[in-house]
Formats: sequence, structure tokens, C-alpha cells
Amino acid sequence: MDIGILHFDEPQRDTSRKIIHIDMDAFYASVEERENPRLKGQPVIIARHPKETGGKGVVATANYEARKYGVHSAMSSQKAYELCPNGIFIPGNFDLYREISAQVREIFKRYTDMIEPLSLDEAYLDVTQNKIDMKSATLLAKRIQYEVWNEVHLTCSAGVSYNKFIAKLASDYQKPSGTTVIPPDEALDFLKNLPIEKFYGVGKKTVERMHELKIFTGEDLYQLDQMALIHYFGRMGYSLYRKVRGIDDAPVRVSRERKSIGREYTYNQVLRTDEEVIAELRRLSTKVYESLVSHQKHGKTVVLKIRYADFETITKRMTLPNYLMNEKDIFFYAESMWYEIGKIENEVRLLGVTITNLDPITFENIVLPLWEQENDSKRP
Repeated sequence: MDIGILHFDEPQRDTSRKIIHIDMDAFYASVEERENPRLKGQPVIIARHPKETGGKGVVATANYEARKYGVHSAMSSQKAYELCPNGIFIPGNFDLYREISAQVREIFKRYTDMIEPLSLDEAYLDVTQNKIDMKSATLLAKRIQYEVWNEVHLTCSAGVSYNKFIAKLASDYQKPSGTTVIPPDEALDFLKNLPIEKFYGVGKKTVERMHELKIFTGEDLYQLDQMALIHYFGRMGYSLYRKVRGIDDAPVRVSRERKSIGREYTYNQVLRTDEEVIAELRRLSTKVYESLVSHQKHGKTVVLKIRYADFETITKRMTLPNYLMNEKDIFFYAESMWYEIGKIENEVRLLGVTITNLDPITFENIVLPLWEQENDSKRP
């Protein structure tokens, strides 16, 4: 071997598993439409109306009518109002959403115990071995979709493939109510044809960097060798090299860690102004983010805790579709929830910011060799 040249063994795909990713369609908004049929056909936005909050707050989700106007989850409610002034803003009933999510999960359990919930509205199912001995994962996915509709009166989309990464991409391919199947022999073509921004886990800043490098599709990404991707994107480049080749060996994790990471502080002198509260929320958000980094975790749910001078204690949580990426994101949602529920006239004795729905930052945990040396008729 030439001195100074590193050689990498080409990774191999494991195509032995059958994975389904179920994603409820515009879940919160669809629940509201189910409860109030008069909402059907109208743009529904799950957020408090910005006129009630002084322009503060964020969108939890929006139905497909609202999405036609460009409204999407994690958008500020003020921006949503500007895009869709005729939209129907609903604060959301998260107790009901959790109840319905549990009902859907019971349907999953009829077929497999290998279930990894990602949030209230989506989950991975490993059906390689299932309770009814059905060989076709595609037929099993369709059966689940039918039973969710028949029993809960909501639609969901399904992605079926041999690993979690491709199954999740597939479930988003034909929304709503779609079933997209990506068998092993079609996976590479599917991935190569995808716009790079559709790759799950590739954020806005990474997309911008990729576009600068003339990477616009999976095909463009595939053309770069492993060393180049590591050079440009660090550890994430190692993960991208594998994923664009259809490789993701992460198992469906049944026992997910439900721990939380948070910070709270009791004030000797109560907070009497919004400015004082916001400054403290910013400080707490930074502390929480630093702790997440040290534990190599990220999460999707922000919890705000408030205790007033009279010892009344309230909490509010917001679950997002994507992982929070930095302290600014954490602060943004904590601040938004304060403006939604906070009452500064009551004077604040305690504030707390917590992140739950934690997962490991997987690409951070990979040891690099560099440093060591729908087609319904097609069923996987």
C-alpha cells in the first residue's frame, strides 16, 4: 500500500429487514377537522392567532389547504397570518392529540412490538417478523392505514423499505394517504433522483453549503467520494456517504430513552417585566443547549415551566417535527410560549426550560476510519 494513502472498504447494504414508517397526515389539524367537520376545505392553522399574542407564537402544523399558501410548521404565526389572512387559527388540544396518538399506537401493536415512536404523529415499525406472519410489508402497511382510517377516522401515509432512512423518505413522497414502497433494487435510483433538501437530516445551512458545491440531487452527492464528503461536512459527511448509497443499519429502538435535559431557577427577587423574563429565558436556553451538546443529545419537545409569586405553577410544551439545532431555536420556542401563556402582572418566582423527546446525535457517535487508522405492486 502506498504510504500516506488511506483506503476505505466500500460499505455493504443490509437488505434483510422490512421497515414501515407511518406518518399521520397533518395530524393536529386533521384531528380538529374530525372534531369539527365545518373546518373541512378551509385553511386550518394550529397556533394562537397573532392578534391575540401581539404577533408572537409559532405554527405547530397546518392542513393541506393552508399549506397551499406556504404555511408550514415551525413558522411564526405572524408570518402564517400574512400568507393566509383567512386561515382559521386554533390553539390546539394536545391532550386530545396524545389520546388519539395512543389509539393509533395500539393498532400498531396488533402487528409488531418493534415500534419506535418519533413523536405523537409518526413511528417506525420493524415488521420483518410480525404477529400475523404476513410476508408482504406493503400489504401490512396498507392494512394499518385502513384500520387507522376505519377506527380513528384519520389518514396516514406509509413508507416501506429495508431501512429507517429510506422508509421515512418514502412516507413523505406521496402525501396525503400515500403508500410508497422502495425495494432494494430501486433504492439507489430513488435516492439519486431526490433533491438534496429532501434528504432527512440535511438542514438549511447544509443545503446552502451543498448548493455552493454544486450538489443539488442525490446523484450529485453520490459522485463525491468519502474523503471529499468528510472534508466538506465532517462527521456528517461520513453518514451522508452511506445514506446516499442506501445504507442505514440503525435498528428500530423499542426502548427509547425518555429522559429530559433542562434548567430551572428560583429567583430571590421576583421578575416583574417581560424584559427580565426574556433575558432569563435566553440564559436558560443557552444552558440547556450546552448540556444537550455535552450529553450528545437533541430533542423535539420544548417545555416551559412558570411559577408565579403566589406559587401558581403552569407548564406548556411544544413538540416540533424536527430536532432543535441550537440555543436560538430553544429560546425562540420558549419565548413564544411565554408570550402565549405568561402573565407578568402575577410576578414570576421561577422559570424552567426543558427539552424532552431526546435522541442521540447519531452521526456524532460514529468512529471514523479516517481517524482510526410507489409502486404498490412491488413489495420488499
